[in-house]
Amino acid sequence: MIITQHKAVSIHYRLTNQQGELIESSFEGEPMLYLHGAENMIPGLEAALEGKTVGDKLDVTVEAEQAYGPYHDGLRQDVPLSAFGDIEDIVPGMRFIAETEMGQRPVQVTEVKDDVVVVDGNHPLAGQSLNFTVEVLAVRDATEEEIAHGHIHAGGSCGGHEHSHEGGCCGGESHEGGCCNDDSEKEAKEGCDGNGGCGCRH
Repeated sequence: MIITQHKAVSIHYRLTNQQGELIESSFEGEPMLYLHGAENMIPGLEAALEGKTVGDKLDVTVEAEQAYGPYHDGLRQDVPLSAFGDIEDIVPGMRFIAETEMGQRPVQVTEVKDDVVVVDGNHPLAGQSLNFTVEVLAVRDATEEEIAHGHIHAGGSCGGHEHSHEGGCCGGESHEGGCCNDDSEKEAKEGCDGNGGCGCRH
């Protein structure tokens, strides 16, 4: 079976930046499951996987425009410390939902000054070309429920996907990098937990 629209696909992947530094890898852990053609994954990598089948291995370089897009200076802002209210111990790496020039977005604290907090709403890998080494492990037809919900239900039921990719294969507010789209602005589908527990989606 080949990878086409509405196939449930399992892959192992290794992600490095243009300097050859390892960003994340699934080879030492759980493979990644995704629904092909449902915008679960960055466009460049999904396009490279189209037509592939179980056992295929490929090395792909995805340019920034087909990964997490260009870096937008307008998404980096200085915010008065007073705007954080009663929140204490604000440190780099913390994430919040903030109003930006491009609407409400998750932002990450990058620097804390005396009375100003610098936040960045860009994806951590925005503006970068990414290198992937991928192995296709399994391909099957997605269920009607998975297609309706727009993502894979590991174990056959929503909420059954327990593992997380600390490096961020699934993108989203709590992940730092990786191969899947950051669609944190999408609403959770009915019947799903909405926190990434239903597969590669936020």
